[in-house]
Amino acid sequence: MSQPSIPTVDLADLRSNDPSRIASASAAIREAFGTYGLVYVMNHGVDPNGVSRVYDEFRTLSQQPVAEKQKLARPDLWFQRGWTPPNTEIAVAAGGQPDFKECYFMAPYESDPVLEAQYPELYPPNIWPEGMTAFREEYTKMGRALHEAGLALLRGAAHALGLAPNTFTDICEGGAHVTRILHYLALSPEQVNTGILWGEEHTDFNLLTLLPGGRFVDPTGNVAPKPDDKSGLFLRTRGTPENPAGVQVRGRPPEGCIVAQIGQQLEMLTGGVFVATPHVITAPGVPGWTRDSSAHFMHASANSVLFPLEKFQTPAARSAYRPPVLAGTYAIKTLVDIGLAPKAALDQLGYRHYDRLEAQRGA
Repeated sequence: MSQPSIPTVDLADLRSNDPSRIASASAAIREAFGTYGLVYVMNHGVDPNGVSRVYDEFRTLSQQPVAEKQKLARPDLWFQRGWTPPNTEIAVAAGGQPDFKECYFMAPYESDPVLEAQYPELYPPNIWPEGMTAFREEYTKMGRALHEAGLALLRGAAHALGLAPNTFTDICEGGAHVTRILHYLALSPEQVNTGILWGEEHTDFNLLTLLPGGRFVDPTGNVAPKPDDKSGLFLRTRGTPENPAGVQVRGRPPEGCIVAQIGQQLEMLTGGVFVATPHVITAPGVPGWTRDSSAHFMHASANSVLFPLEKFQTPAARSAYRPPVLAGTYAIKTLVDIGLAPKAALDQLGYRHYDRLEAQRGA
């Protein structure tokens, strides 16, 4: 099957004052997000050399003893900051295999203190390893560049749907945005071709995800081209009547571009006009290879309501995405589903003071 022709959007067009350029870029976004669930982005402002430096720094961190890395692991914060050990996260609607990776989470911007008080696990302060100033600086710079590119895309997406330009950017103002670095682990000779995936197929639960591109590292520790055609990131396009399964597209955009893909929150807000993008990270068929990658997750603000916007409230959309839910509540439920938050976190979603009556009865 031939690969689909996924549009490329030039952010210089979206940021221009030329109505025709804005209209052309917005039309490309409408086709890309509406048909495929993803878009390639050029003139995005993300420094590829900076991304490589972030990967180099995290690779240095990942080589430290587990006991040292555990000092940066915060299960009490549902791993939303700091180091996430391998075999922690499990994709929803997959086979139940924990992901074969270790990660690091940070927020590129300071959290709103009001939201931090309301949702402490979603808006905690960043955690940084000692003596790694370059890691902190390059990582933050990358996260902010990805976020700014995402804001431009969200304004273009609103224009493409006939909405006010700030519709989606207002919704994500103050969101629990996080940037994540991922180090996918080497398989042993015994593990190769046994069905192990670096990351099971899933959709992201946030608004929009931006991917600056990953890299493979060979068994000698050198950056190298992919070891085979089966390994790496693959994104599944939206199904069609002719091809209901969609098409798996390798997550490597044209030279100089990054990838942006739809998350569940944007699907809900658009009533399914845009659909969250399934993606999988497959392991190579040879031992000893690893992969470095990163992603920036843009979220609706925690107190935003997730439900189709008025324009998209068809009977089918209202049925598919009811009841309305706060983005913060949705995040807590999903973090439990994927194994990052404990099941006890669900107790926060209901009344928690029934014991008061019991105490009164016993007084």
